Amino acid sequence: MSISDFFIVFVSCALTMLACRVLPVFLLKGKKLPETMVRALNFIPPAAFAALVANDLFDPAKISSGDVWSWLAPLIAALITMGVGLKTKSLAWCILVGVCSLAVLMYGPSLV
Repeated sequence: MSISDFFIVFVSCALTMLACRVLPVFLLKGKKLPETMVRALNFIPPAAFAALVANDLFDPAKISSGDVWSWLAPLIAALITMGVGLKTKSLAWCILVGVCSLAVLMYGPSLV
């Protein structure tokens, strides 16, 4: 791929992302959304977070590798994070605790 082809693809992707993120804000500014749409939009952050977590938890390559800790550590970290999420209801705390607990479980024993 030449640099000009890359630039065309890059600019196209950037404009598309910008349009998808900025245009709805300007088009819907000051308008009242229906209650059903607001309820549906409230599911987006948990669904995106769950998709990221599920991708790491259910990786067939890790499960079939024979190394039990490579798939058990993310599962334990997910359970810890789920407990924090139920207690705090905060996505920021879930991310912080999830990343830290996974790092400790995966890399902590090798550092000792």
